[in-house]
Amino acid sequence: MKSFSDMNSDNYYLIMPASGIGKRMKSEIPKQYLKLENDLTIIDQCLKTLLEVEKISGFVIALSEKDTLFKSSIYFNHSKLLAITKGGKERFHSVLNSLNSLNKIAKPNDWILVHDSVRPCVKKSDIEMLINEASNHPTGGILATSVVDTIKQVDVDGEVSTIDRKKLYEAQTPQMFRFGILKSALDNAIKLDNHITDESEAIENLGYSIKIVIGSSSNIKITQSDDLKLANHYLQ
Repeated sequence: MKSFSDMNSDNYYLIMPASGIGKRMKSEIPKQYLKLENDLTIIDQCLKTLLEVEKISGFVIALSEKDTLFKSSIYFNHSKLLAITKGGKERFHSVLNSLNSLNKIAKPNDWILVHDSVRPCVKKSDIEMLINEASNHPTGGILATSVVDTIKQVDVDGEVSTIDRKKLYEAQTPQMFRFGILKSALDNAIKLDNHITDESEAIENLGYSIKIVIGSSSNIKITQSDDLKLANHYLQ
């Protein structure tokens, strides 16, 4: 594996939090290690697509301390693997641990792409579009899709109202932000004990605006067995 000093950074790094166990999947192994019909694991399919993007010069994986499966990944000894770091209690802890492992090489304005280890259907063209469009933004941006269903809101009294779906988007990954801003945002979330569900929420909580880049609806997150069937369909 290459050391940090050997890397010629082109300022784009990938972080993949992969310490989850996927309780809803009811599988004997974490869902990121389930096999797809193309004989790749879910996590390896994710890495395959992302590492085809030339601008990504290196990546960090955050794993559970009990993980014994990633060493069997075809990417375990990949030349772009910079570090394997400890996964945290929550996703954002894992991302922050990964950012800390990049302290020696990443500059404040370098770009970090964070991708879920269970979104195997992400398209290379969408990743490249995110990089091209978000790189022109001072903070960064995320892949997302427009909400197509009618959304209802129920208040504490049981009153139902309809939310204007034209203003709503479903967040996906990768999410791409400046190293310095993202690290500050996650440090702030932990300091305030905010339970954030993605990186963009932490960024927004610091008062930054982000860019929405419309991606493909096939970029699904696998949480249940039916999602695995759908992912195999999309990958065909």
